[in-house]
Order: sequence, then structure tokens, then C-alpha cells
Amino acid sequence: MDSAYVAFYPDAAFPGAARAVGSFAELAVACGVRHLVLLADRGAAEAELCEQAVRDSGAEWTIVRVGFITQNFSEAFLVEPVRAGVVALPTGDVAEPFTDAEDIAEVAVAALTENSHAGQIHEVTGPRLITFADAVGEVARATRREVRYLPVTPEQFVSSLTQRGVPDEYAKQLTSLMVEVFDGRRANITDTVERILGRPPRDFTEYVRKTAATGIWDAHTKSSGGA
Repeated sequence: MDSAYVAFYPDAAFPGAARAVGSFAELAVACGVRHLVLLADRGAAEAELCEQAVRDSGAEWTIVRVGFITQNFSEAFLVEPVRAGVVALPTGDVAEPFTDAEDIAEVAVAALTENSHAGQIHEVTGPRLITFADAVGEVARATRREVRYLPVTPEQFVSSLTQRGVPDEYAKQLTSLMVEVFDGRRANITDTVERILGRPPRDFTEYVRKTAATGIWDAHTKSSGGA
């Protein structure tokens, strides 16, 4: 193996990520890996430390920076709130360039398989800025259900997560990350997808239309777990 894709679970912005990524990078280089492609969080302090750890590893590197992933609405922690009809988040009215996971994956594949990406930072975004209120409104219209966005305090958000069975430590870390990055620092778009893939990035509206048709957001659908 001469290339590796590095993605820290659950997020490169969580505490301890830089230490783990650095250890992996050192081991990978010792085993002969020459190129590391890191998935990093746009604007998060811990993610910046992850990036530095990869740069310091001695391997060629490519950074793929992303923000809020669109599929959080259908494959992760926002599925149940959408089904319940209330999406409560500590994000206020900040706008975010929601990024489709398929776009991220295709940029990462290009970075791994093409020779022109070493030493580059690819900031992957969607095609437009969207507030969470607008995003939830699109979901409501597509599902023809009453689904509303409710801005809450960080403390209220932690409580809502733990009441749904989310471990307390994870709930606090996720909330801390959201408070950190949803302050407007990521409210811009890039041309990365079009420049690398030769096509526009996937739009949130198209994602909502296709996802609503699957029935995943129907109120009666039982949860099959997060992703």
C-alpha cells in the first residue's frame, strides 16, 4: 500500500484526534505509505492539529477539508429529530455550505489516485449557503410534513441528545464542536468540486428530493441506527 485515506471517527475536530492521527501517520510512513489524504473539519482547532500531524509525518499529503455534511439529515444524528418534527440545534441563523458526502468521496478518490494533489488543501463545499431553518423548511416541503427548526442553547442541545440515548461525553463533544464552528467562519463556498471533478457540486435541494422519496423521514419509520 502506498497511499492511505485518513478519517478519524467520529470527527477530526474531536479531542484526541490529532494524537491518534499523528500516531497512525507515523506508523503508515514506517510501513512504506508515501501519500496520506486526510479528511479534516473546516475551521476546527483540533482538525488543524490533525493537519499538522500529517504534514509532519514525512509522507506526501493532501488535506480534504469539509464542513457540515448533508447526509447528517438522513444517516446520522438528525434523522430522529426530522421524524419527530422538530430539529433543535445550537446553530442560530448561521449559514453553511452543506456538502454532499458523495462529493467528498469523489474528491478524496481523486486525491488518492491522481498524481497532481500532493501538498494541496481541498476545501469541499456545496454550491450555496443555507441556514438550518431554510434546510429544515426544504425537508418539510419535500416530505409534506410539519418539520420545524428550533434554535436552542448548547445546554438544551446536550440534554436533547442524552435523552435520546446519546452518551453524555459524545453529546458534549458534539455540542462543543458545533458552538465552535457555527459562528460564521465557514460561511463561504469554494470551486473545489468543479475544479477537480469537472462538474458542479450536488445541491441540497436535489438531495432532499431523492432522500424524501426513500421514506427515511416518514414519521412512522423505525430507526435503523446512525451512520
